[in-house]
Amino acid sequence: MDHIVTVQDVVTAFADFMEPTDAELEAIEQEMSVILADVDLLDAHIVTLDRTPTEVDERRIRRARRRALAARVALVNRAAGASLPGGAA
Repeated sequence: MDHIVTVQDVVTAFADFMEPTDAELEAIEQEMSVILADVDLLDAHIVTLDRTPTEVDERRIRRARRRALAARVALVNRAAGASLPGGAA
């Protein structure tokens, strides 16, 4: 029995559109603090999935939520500061 193999992977394996552009990598780098804060928040929630959250768990979730919010605010402020004409913040 002969196997039928597609050549799609061979044709598109090294296509330029499969790699992130420099602009996309820069955007990811700028948002990295938000991404890491969201990961911490998810970790805090995952810990409590199979049990009733303790007071320590609830504090950890609140702290992680505040850090995630603060990271988002900082990102928005940086973006707004960069787009204002005349250097006004």
